[in-house]
Amino acid sequence: MNLAAVNRDLGQDCFYESTVNRPDWPSLQNNSEADVVVVGGGLAGLSTALELAESGQRVIVLEAERLCGHASGRNGGQAISGYACGQAWLDAHLGLAAGQQLWQLSLASLQLMQERIQRFNIDCQPVWSYITVADRPRKARALREEQAYMQQHHGHQMHWVEGAELRQHIGSDQYVAGLRDPASGHLNPLRYGLGIAQTAQAAGARLHEHSPAVSMDKVGNDWVVRTAQAQVRARQVVLAGNSGLLWQSPHMATRLQARIMPVGTYIIATEALSSSQAEALLPSNAAVCDNNFVLDYFRLSAERRMLFGGRVSYTAATPSRLTHTMRQRMVKVFPSLQQALIDHTWGGFVDISSQRAPDWGQLAPGVFFMQGFSGHGLAATTLAGRVIRQALMGDRHALDLFERIRQSPFPGGAALRIPLLLLGTSYFRLRDWLG
Repeated sequence: MNLAAVNRDLGQDCFYESTVNRPDWPSLQNNSEADVVVVGGGLAGLSTALELAESGQRVIVLEAERLCGHASGRNGGQAISGYACGQAWLDAHLGLAAGQQLWQLSLASLQLMQERIQRFNIDCQPVWSYITVADRPRKARALREEQAYMQQHHGHQMHWVEGAELRQHIGSDQYVAGLRDPASGHLNPLRYGLGIAQTAQAAGARLHEHSPAVSMDKVGNDWVVRTAQAQVRARQVVLAGNSGLLWQSPHMATRLQARIMPVGTYIIATEALSSSQAEALLPSNAAVCDNNFVLDYFRLSAERRMLFGGRVSYTAATPSRLTHTMRQRMVKVFPSLQQALIDHTWGGFVDISSQRAPDWGQLAPGVFFMQGFSGHGLAATTLAGRVIRQALMGDRHALDLFERIRQSPFPGGAALRIPLLLLGTSYFRLRDWLG
């Protein structure tokens, strides 16, 4: 199955596209030279381009389709502290001292997002309110343990909510408790991404759409990245295509592709709700995510639409009756939305690593990469851009921390890794169901 075609089809009804007037960026038509060429025009690549351009580097971005046209512009819009693997796992894996440094970097990335939104006047409708919820006592105990752990080892205070206080944030009987994180929030990711793109261009970066990289070769001291029409010669290369490299430039991702897997995820958007309806559903306008393995996440858009996401697919096939299934999940949480119209249904692929840990590093002299955001990319891509820029300019301290994370390939190889992942996911679905 053609993953690129499936991904395009899944994105055609993305609600966020209706909220922007997209600029058009030209394809690469002439041979060019740069200090750095970035392959991939999502948030990871654009954040890197902005960092480099503001540092005086000549940078060219090559995007195979549209800037922020994939996961960066279609996601749930949740800007979350930490990493998808969980902070306790990182601390155990790397040692507490290294884990504490990575946690502080995560908080700094959220602060950097807020600073850029204000500094560059990016109209992405940010709201800094976020809650993780539990739908049964066992899951609530896990939240309590996380709260205690983060307070003890990282000094990060999250506010416990349950009972009447929880209902001040979520108008649903589905959940028994929650943790409110003051560092996290939500926004329109496509507006944010295109704002970063325009800011990077204003700083001097050259951005090219519809310019898929087809090869990369070392020529003397430089790298030459070729598209179908032209080529870019640069001292350094950043591969920021994430799961898109797997199908758009597979030969460029050969050494990386065993460590990530594209996973489909899906969202629906209701019709615009009345002010009273919206306030009854999410009184504090928080973004919400449960702590199940197969999770649901939801928030209100600035237009008062309920954006409800969840459901995952580990194959290229789009789930049947997708809108119906997603509506059922939403109505289970919010029965009052039974009659609400669903105006948009969309999805796309995110890249996950086997441990859900970020996979950033150096592939060869002068070649850096970022992948494995695992659903936590809205904030982590901002951090990745800074970490890679620092490494490109000689400061490897932060990148060395991330390179210490031992990345394992998915078990089973090319033939069996999807069936094995499906089996593991079924086990965790059963655990979620059993409580």
